[in-house]
Formats: sequence, structure tokens, C-alpha cells
Amino acid sequence: MRRHDRPHRLERLLRPRSIAVFGGGYAANVVEQSQKMGFAGDIWPVHPKKDEVAGRKAYRSVADLPGAPDAAFIGVNRHLTVEIVQALRERGAGGAVCFASGFLEAGADDADGERLQRELLAAAGDMPIIGPNCYGLINYADGALLWPDQHGGVRLDEGGRGAAIITQSSNIAINMTMQKRGLPIAYLMTAGNQAQTGLSEMALGLIEDERVSVLGLHIEGFDSVAGFERLAARARELGKPIVAMKVGRSEQARQATISHTASLAGSDAASDAFLKRLGIARLDTMPSFMEALKLLHLGGPLGGYRLSSMSCSGGEASLMADAAQGRRVHYPRLSEAHRASVKSTLGPLVAVANPLDYHTFIWNDEPAMTATFSAMVSGGFDLNMLVMDFPRGDRCSDADWWPTIRAYERALKDNAARGAIVAALPENLPEDYLGGLMERGIVPLMGIAETIDAAEAAAFIGEAWKRPPTSHLRGGRTAGPGGDAPNTPDEAEAKALLAGAGLAVPPGLRAADAEEAAAAAERIGFPVALKALGLAHKSEHDAVKLNLADAESVRQAADALEGLGNGLYVERMAEGGVAELIVGITRDPLFGPVMTLGSGGVFVELLKDSATVLLPADRSQIEASLRSLKMFPLLDGYRGRPKADIAAAVEAIAGIAGFALEHADRLSELDINPLIVCGEDQGAWIADALMVFASVSAEGRG
Repeated sequence: MRRHDRPHRLERLLRPRSIAVFGGGYAANVVEQSQKMGFAGDIWPVHPKKDEVAGRKAYRSVADLPGAPDAAFIGVNRHLTVEIVQALRERGAGGAVCFASGFLEAGADDADGERLQRELLAAAGDMPIIGPNCYGLINYADGALLWPDQHGGVRLDEGGRGAAIITQSSNIAINMTMQKRGLPIAYLMTAGNQAQTGLSEMALGLIEDERVSVLGLHIEGFDSVAGFERLAARARELGKPIVAMKVGRSEQARQATISHTASLAGSDAASDAFLKRLGIARLDTMPSFMEALKLLHLGGPLGGYRLSSMSCSGGEASLMADAAQGRRVHYPRLSEAHRASVKSTLGPLVAVANPLDYHTFIWNDEPAMTATFSAMVSGGFDLNMLVMDFPRGDRCSDADWWPTIRAYERALKDNAARGAIVAALPENLPEDYLGGLMERGIVPLMGIAETIDAAEAAAFIGEAWKRPPTSHLRGGRTAGPGGDAPNTPDEAEAKALLAGAGLAVPPGLRAADAEEAAAAAERIGFPVALKALGLAHKSEHDAVKLNLADAESVRQAADALEGLGNGLYVERMAEGGVAELIVGITRDPLFGPVMTLGSGGVFVELLKDSATVLLPADRSQIEASLRSLKMFPLLDGYRGRPKADIAAAVEAIAGIAGFALEHADRLSELDINPLIVCGEDQGAWIADALMVFASVSAEGRG
């Protein structure tokens, strides 16, 4: 079932032909679940005292097993887990799920947990282990369950395909198996604390199976930047989209995650940028996550963001229109020819638009509905949607709904169009109908907001896959432990470093007093700015004087700054500014250098308008991030204002990013605020710079 000639490291564990099960009550559950699912391979319970478990012969130890098991479920205490893992590895087992908790995820206060995790890794050696502190694996394709609890899934049909889902929460995993949304699931896996095998490696093992159509990840923390880069590249090669539900936007979520897993790392903004860079769509809620998986399972990514919607209700049309407000997915206005084509199939009282309210005049008239639906979906939309909630089967009849389904199916097939039926209320699309709709090629989507989320996710992946793959990140780097305090050059020193790297820094000179400042201004040329050196946030101390037009103004400004900082800096004013940006660089412990672009000057904290870019980034990525800012229209000549030198801004930002990468081993922070962007062909200038270098350890001095 795999496309690689060389088996993945997790091959035997994920797709076993023999399963060993260790423990008491939980172990019996594992045996029962695999039997219930019709697993065709061997199941070998292991118990030191029992002769049988759940009707299967029990063995006393690993040594007594008939052979080396492909997979094992270890449902014993944490101390005994280590012993069993070592015995399995020595026997040549294919891998094991470690159910017990109390390892590193228990926290820094538990010294035994940290020690036991080291012992567990040593015992496992090169044998794959999943967890500890996890439920394990459900393989619905083969009926192999290393799973100690009930679940709501069904075995995949022979020759069928489905989603593979990995979550770092066993309870969320169980909840996902209980879904009534029609999503076929091939695999469901929990990651635990990822002591040895990370989430990205598990995912790589799953997507190689031809029975997997799409991958869903519930992520608390990234195990490896390089691992996720490999995963995204391979998924793209195989044409298998990935969606992620990444937690950690709120402080409360981060605190809860830390208590649950040992793998949390990376800020949320950087995590979001990382997923976008990889072409992995991010969803914020479980319903939207499941709907996106379903849409991608049946047809893969969308070719674009253009939607159509039809309903026999103006209220539903309005709900659909409002749900896409402010989103990249949108409802294009119909061309005159397209509008006329739709209009010709409807009565004179129907106003033709997108979303379309086709009224009830043609309800239950299958030929008429086929004509209208065909005319509408012929417009080349990336996704067509028909809003339709079914009546309750226990109180009402749904007989009149099926002509609508048949008409819609015919319209989609005749136009080679992609379509979905959308239920405003999930309970109004019965589970019994979902498989049949999908067999017709119609994806059943539940909830209007969730549908829009799913469509945007599928369109984002389609867009990302059209772009060339991005370069690899360098990952987080830190200076050695101990050593000197961080080195913070003053503005004069920082700008000298930036200018030496070829960046656009206005001419400037250091001065000791008012007379030196006036003389420096004469040499540089007016108007000038005068600043007190040695202060991180000069505006808070009124330590910046701008637009000084003559020597006397400089002297008076210098007198006013006396006693602030540790010297003066005179700098030529950047004239013709259209807008101000902030360009900030920080060093993320997981992703390495992270750049933030946003509205600069005094607006940076007020407007909270920013974009996060992981480095390295090319100029097209930088420009796309710049254009995503709310303030970008100011750069682009908003309401007749002068247009900014956008090319110079992009070049300056790229230069700042290059400087950060060149000094990535030691640079902790770089804050350019503002970067003054002048009018067309007038450049962009670094008007202020704050730079912090990390300490260097005694060993690192050499």
C-alpha cells in the first residue's frame, strides 16, 4: 500500500500483521477492539499470571511470544514500561505504543519522570515508540487497533480512502471518532509527549499509504522544523493536502498545553507563519477542521477563491454572503452574459445575483432546477454551493428534496464543476445521507461558517502548491551559556554596522556637545534630526528633535537634551516620507530569525497591524507580506496621496533580513522603527535602529 521501495521506519508499527498486548484491563480492551474491527493478523496478549485475555491465549513474557511482533501496546506502569520496551527491542519488534504517563510531561518537579524518560529512550534504541502518555493508534484501513478505549469509527471499505488524523490529545482523538459528518477516516493516531518519535515522523509514515487522501494534525507543539519541512514537501509530491488545528493563540491555551505535553515551542505568530510557509492550512475550531478535511478528501485543494452559492431563500443567501465578508474567498459578480443565462431559466420576479436566491417558483420541478443550476455553475467557480437543510425524518417528509439533489448532481457533472451541499445547521443533514451524497461527487458540508473556513483552507493550499517550494529555515540558534551581559550598541554604532552592510542609512555623525552637534549638522546638511544616544525608547524620554533647519536650532536642541543618554547623534532628515514601517527581527528558539513587518512610528502598538515572516525569505514573500498590511493602501497612493517607493521598501527590508541572517548566531533583536518610505523613486531610509547581541560564553571566545 506504499509508494516507497524503502519502507518507512514506522511501517511495521502502523500497518502490523501481528500485535502484542501487555497489561490488565486496558490490554483486554485493545484485544477486543482489534477483534471487533476484524483484524486478520495475530494478536498475542502477554500477562504474567493469566492464561487468556479476551478469549486469546496469553503468554508469560516477550521471550515466550511465537515471534517478534510488528506492533505492541504497553499498558502497564511507567517503571515496567521501560523493561518491556527493552525486551521488545532485543526481540526485534517493529515498535510500541507506551500508554503510561509520568515521564517528562509530568513537569520539572518530577525528577523520576525525567530520569525514566531517559531510560525509556535508551531501552528503545532504534525501535520506534509512540508516546508515552498516549492512547496509540487506530488503523481503520486494516482493522488494527492499538487502542485501549471505545471509539466511534468504522473500518474503511476495501479499496476505499480516508483521512489520517494525528492529535496530541487522546480525548480529542476519541471525540473525532464520534463525528457524524461523513468523513471517512483511514487512521487516527495520538502523539503523547513525543519522547522519541515526533508528530512529523508519524505523519510521514501515514501519508505514504495510498489509502490516505488527506492529513489532519492537531498540534500543541512542533517536534522538528526540518521534520515538518520534509512532511510538507512529501505531502505536496503525493498530492495529499494537510490541515492543522494549532492551539496556543491564548495565554490560557499555552499554559494548558505546557501541563499536557513536553514539546511546546515557538510563538503563535511564528507558528502561523511557519504553517503558511509550508502550505499547511490552519483552522481554529474542530468543526472547521473536520469540514476542511472532508472537502479536501473529496477532490483535493481548490483552484482559487471564487465561490458561488444558491438557495431558495433570501435569508440563506444573505447568511452565505455575510459569512465571506472580509475573507479571501468571495462571490464574484456575474458577468452580463452569465447573468442573462441564469435569468433565462427563472421567472421575471427573481433578482439574479451571486449568492443566488432562486426562490420557490421552481421547487420540486427537476428539469427547471437542472436548467437553473447548470446555468449558475457554468461560470467556472472554484466551488459551487447549494444551501439545503433537510427536514426531520421523524416528523416530516423529505421526498421533495431529492429532485433538487438529482438536479444539482446533473448540473455539476454536465459542467465538470465542483460542488457542495451546505446545511446551515449540522443536525439538518442526516448522517445516513452523507455517504450517498459523496458517492454522487457532492461534498456535504455542515455549518455556514465552517464551510467558508473549509473553502478558504482548500483554496489556500491550492494557491500554495502553485508556488515554488520555499527554502529551508535555519532553525533556532543560541549563544553559549553564561558569559558576558548582552551587548547593545548605541544607535550610532548600530547604524554604522547597517551602513557597512550596504543598507540605506541617512548620513549621521556622533557629537559630544552642542558645538560639535552644530558643526556636524553643517557638514551633513540641513534639515537634521538630533538624538540622545544610549536610550532604547527615545520618544518616551523626548530624546529626539526633528527638522532642525539651522545651526542655532541644533544648539538649542542639544541644550534641551543635556543629561539624557551618553552623547548626541546628528542625522540628515529623510525627506519626502509617505509612510513609516517597523521592521523587527527576533530569534525564535524553534524557527530561528523571525521578522515582523508593520505600521511604524507611533502607530506600531496602537494599530497592531503586522505580518510575521520567517527567514530566509525572498523578495516576493516580503512584498506579499507588505501588501497584506492594513496600512498598505497608504503606500499605494490611497485617495490621491503620493505613491511610495514600494520597490525600495522591499529592497530595504530584504537587506535587513539579510543582515539578520548573516549575524543569526548572535543577533537577539533588531528593531528598525521607523523605516521611512519616501515617494516613488526616492528610496526608503532606516531612521532609527535598536540592536541587541546575545552574550558569548567563555568557551565560545576561543
